[in-house]
Amino acid sequence: MSDTPYDEAKVVDSPTDWVSSHIQKYVQTEGADGHDFRSGAPILLLTVLGRKSRVWRRTALIYGQAGDAYVVVASKGGAPTHPAWYGNLVAHPEVHVQVKGAKFEARARVAAGPEREKLWKLMAGIWPDYDAYQAHTDREIPVVVLDAV
Repeated sequence: MSDTPYDEAKVVDSPTDWVSSHIQKYVQTEGADGHDFRSGAPILLLTVLGRKSRVWRRTALIYGQAGDAYVVVASKGGAPTHPAWYGNLVAHPEVHVQVKGAKFEARARVAAGPEREKLWKLMAGIWPDYDAYQAHTDREIPVVVLDAV
């Protein structure tokens, strides 16, 4: 893992108020409140090390599963730039994940080629808005695979 020790008590949650509130409910209830998002989309918590700040930062993301791996999408709602967590994850692929009450370390990697296409379809099946997000941006929205270590 990173040379910056992980201390859950020092993790900084998303600066977006509604996301931060969602994360706190998720953590307090081990996902009983917060795992199922709008239309039942499943949510996990992803904690990444800041590439500049060296601070562990946590966000809530819709996820899918491909075998033993978890899959998330760096959509940022189709914005022209990647979300900050994605840049941090690329710089420091060793991450922490919480799915309901289960917490584990994982290694993140960006899917490419046929794997990305397959996983994109999986994720668009869970959250159809991803296709609309992709249509609104010139960047290829990254699909990230989280493999438990």
